[in-house]
Amino acid sequence: MARKRPTPEDAATARRILLDGLARDAQVFELLGELEPLHPRNDTFPGEVFLRLAADALDWCRVSRINPLQLERLRERFLPESSFRGRQNKKFQYAVLTAAALHGGTEPDLLEEVAWWQSDDFWEYALYAAAAYIRAAASQAGVPVRQACQDLAHRPGHPRHNAHHGAAREDRTDP
Repeated sequence: MARKRPTPEDAATARRILLDGLARDAQVFELLGELEPLHPRNDTFPGEVFLRLAADALDWCRVSRINPLQLERLRERFLPESSFRGRQNKKFQYAVLTAAALHGGTEPDLLEEVAWWQSDDFWEYALYAAAAYIRAAASQAGVPVRQACQDLAHRPGHPRHNAHHGAAREDRTDP
């Protein structure tokens, strides 16, 4: 029997598992096991949830062109429990850059982009990227990861529901 399509409750569960895990200082590979039952085969879910959460973390710590987050050695600094080789590095880089693109307001076509991977692991790399970004955001803000996770848990799960984004759009004026 085919698994049902992911629901908003599944998305909230994935978000909660990731934030609770990072708050308790869990290793990412532990979280993979907790989250795997939520992943429907041949689907990007819950990868989208993790990329949006990573984008929320960038917003939360006020990353911008004026206040950039350095991506150099991101994995080594904020995901030391994981190491990647070859294509794995490219997959992690794609997830990291896609989260940054979401933060910037774009909507990438994930299914089209990850089709070349020829594997069903996009959601895992999105998890790695989100964990690295949340830890990096906490560092950027000068607070413990637990605090960042608590703050992010109380934010809406999608940027369109974030008043900050709407306010920024309203403030734009044409010269």
